[in-house]
Amino acid sequence: QVRLAESGGGLVQAGDSLRLSCSVSGGNYNALDMGWFRQAAGKAREFVATFASGGRQNYADSVKGRFTISRDDVKRTVYLQMDSLEPEDTAVYYCVADYAAVYLNPKYWGQGIQVTVSS
Repeated sequence: QVRLAESGGGLVQAGDSLRLSCSVSGGNYNALDMGWFRQAAGKAREFVATFASGGRQNYADSVKGRFTISRDDVKRTVYLQMDSLEPEDTAVYYCVADYAAVYLNPKYWGQGIQVTVSS
């Protein structure tokens, strides 16, 4: 069983930066594809970024150039560095994991963490 725990959310102003962390326990970490989804109030969950076990990264167009996903395989932690934040980035952010196609319908989800960007 894979367990995910997010940290690092909060309230920031537009233009600020924030880094989310996701601690991973259980499972075969080195084989996991990791990622981040988000859900804004009244909207569907959407893909943000993924980091495959093989190293490939993907980003949603809305965050490309502003967000960076990384993983520390020693610490079993995945990060989402968010720069130039915009009010439209306000959402609950979820760390996700799966052994394949994590960007589609990931099997494992964290509890979510709130990010609020004020204008």
